[in-house]
Amino acid sequence: MDSKFSKNRVIGMAGVLDSARFRTFIAEELNVAVENVTGVVMGGHGDTMVPLVRLSGVSGIPLTELIDAPTIHRIVERTQNGGAEIVKYLKTGSAYYAPSAAVVEMAESILKDKKKVLSCSAYLEGEYGIRGLFVGVPVKLGARGIEQIYQIKLSAEEQGLLKKSAGAVEELVGVIRKKMTA
Repeated sequence: MDSKFSKNRVIGMAGVLDSARFRTFIAEELNVAVENVTGVVMGGHGDTMVPLVRLSGVSGIPLTELIDAPTIHRIVERTQNGGAEIVKYLKTGSAYYAPSAAVVEMAESILKDKKKVLSCSAYLEGEYGIRGLFVGVPVKLGARGIEQIYQIKLSAEEQGLLKKSAGAVEELVGVIRKKMTA
């Protein structure tokens, strides 16, 4: 990590944004309040993100009991490609509405020491088998920044998808580093 900040003070917001998008699409499908929807998204920001269907639901009811598999698949794909969809509709200026809401939620949790559990990009040092990379994972945000990284048990498929997503992040970091040294 090149920053002089401690790792708990460097926090990415894409996971909060992606989880909010996932929750919104689920709420739209079921015609329920977004506040009643839990949606967990891990990994990088983009089409390799990993929406965790088995950890998502409405007021404690698992998503798989509310929506059929083809519809869930469509919602997952829409979440993964949601950024492109929004840009298509809004054209210019589309990249600040949802990100600003995500940053406000994170800042409020830190400033008010709420200790909210949110998917944020955190510097991993072996968690989920990933080392030396910022990847979206569930964290507790409080007055000290990232106060805890939650390492939930993933299925073999979920772990594979997370590893693929982290690989895409690592590839992007490599491209950026090359450009910076060129």
